[in-house]
Amino acid sequence: MSKLTQIMLAAAALLIIGGGVFLMTWDIPAPSEKVTKTLSNDRFPS
Repeated sequence: MSKLTQIMLAAAALLIIGGGVFLMTWDIPAPSEKVTKTLSNDRFPS
């Protein structure tokens, strides 16, 4: 392989690994908005 191809593959591997580490360590906040929905009794057979 040429030197340029090896550099491109190494850069792609670093981006993929770095992205994976970022997603594993990112502390995504939980949704804080409360959802209220009224369900009709017709949807539940008795």
